[in-house]
Amino acid sequence: MAQDGVVEALKVERPMTVQIVRTKAETALIQAYDAVERELPGGAWLKARRSAAIGSFAAQGLPNRRVEEWKYTDLRAGLKEMYPLATGKVGGAGHSAEAIIARILPGVEASGFVHLEDGRGAGFAGIFSSKDDTSPYLADLLGSPPAWLRAELERGMATGGTDGIGSLNAAFFANGVVLDIPSRLEIDQPLVMLFTDGGEGRGSVFSRSVIRVGDGAKVTLVEVHCGNFAAARQVSAATQLMVGRGAMVTHIKFVETEADDVHTGKWDVRLGSEATYRPFQMTLGSGLVRNELALSFDGQHSTLDFGAAFLAGDRGHIDTTLLIDHKVGHCTSRELVKGVLDNAARGIFQGKVIVQPNAQKTDGKQMAQALMLSADAEFDSKPELEIYADDVVCGHGSTSAELDDDLLFYLRARGIPLAEAKSLLVESFIGEAIDKVEHDGLREAMMGHARRWLAAGHVGA
Repeated sequence: MAQDGVVEALKVERPMTVQIVRTKAETALIQAYDAVERELPGGAWLKARRSAAIGSFAAQGLPNRRVEEWKYTDLRAGLKEMYPLATGKVGGAGHSAEAIIARILPGVEASGFVHLEDGRGAGFAGIFSSKDDTSPYLADLLGSPPAWLRAELERGMATGGTDGIGSLNAAFFANGVVLDIPSRLEIDQPLVMLFTDGGEGRGSVFSRSVIRVGDGAKVTLVEVHCGNFAAARQVSAATQLMVGRGAMVTHIKFVETEADDVHTGKWDVRLGSEATYRPFQMTLGSGLVRNELALSFDGQHSTLDFGAAFLAGDRGHIDTTLLIDHKVGHCTSRELVKGVLDNAARGIFQGKVIVQPNAQKTDGKQMAQALMLSADAEFDSKPELEIYADDVVCGHGSTSAELDDDLLFYLRARGIPLAEAKSLLVESFIGEAIDKVEHDGLREAMMGHARRWLAAGHVGA
């Protein structure tokens, strides 16, 4: 058709076809699920949710820099391949739980331990074996779980599948720790949950632990994630924790990695009224680690006191991401994160605090600090506050710096060698975060790992 000498082309609207381009790792993960789907534990209720989770992952893919919460930890670009699902062969030399606990937590007397090696049960003792012969392993309970456990798993799988990593864990998890602390029970010594590798070649491991702490109970939980470093691991570890009214929970996590290791861990925590929760995360090594804490204040007059310390060298990548949701009023949250970075290591802190409209009288503060031992190191910090209430006290801060030359001069002028002077300053810096651990033995164990890392040559003359 022509108008005024102009020929108009006829445009035909056609539906646009979007083709999803998957990476090698994403394709391998989907294929791995198809291969093991029938072998994963759980009844029909769980299989349906697993299927939905892998479908969600197929649509989302691995988290990447275009996802705001993952902009500094781009797994789609960084995860080049998926390691085969670990076999869980148990019984390798040097893998006894007692020996590993003695190495990681020297001098700490535990009330009990439960050990998973490549996701398979490898033994338990103490309080974990004293309740009606109930197994502490999730795999043994998934066929016919107690009502509270099934409800919590369904909730966690629904809310935790909002990104690709959460969806993967929901699809693949086969085991974990189940712990139900009765109301008003006070456990004096720590309970240790030990996650190790079997050293049978590179492998991927998915675990999910569910813990319920009853009203007025008091307990110290310690999660240890380490290996013999004979072969690299890709680990996805989720922990769901419910803290009852007036309960007091100390929650320690220790992660040690080497190059080619990948650890993504998430704590999903709900606090009842008048509860006290003191989590601490210690991470060191040269692998890629992302520690997440998503915490919800569900009851008034509760307290969160979070601490984290990380030490990374080589091309290590350590990401600490927090989402603190003040849903109700009269609650207090504190977060202190300190990191030491050497060589081309990278540290990330993302701390988002949300104060809902009904959360009046909220008191929330956070601080993230990094000490740079190399010009090639990098620290990215993104503290956030979303406040929808008007009667609150909230604040945040972030700093990064090199070692203070004046302090080094002061120490050297008193005859202290340069390497020792540097170590003293770094130890003092990181020790402020580690001091948040109230248990004497655990605090000294964490400080000992920091000293060991420093002695490995990260503050050479």
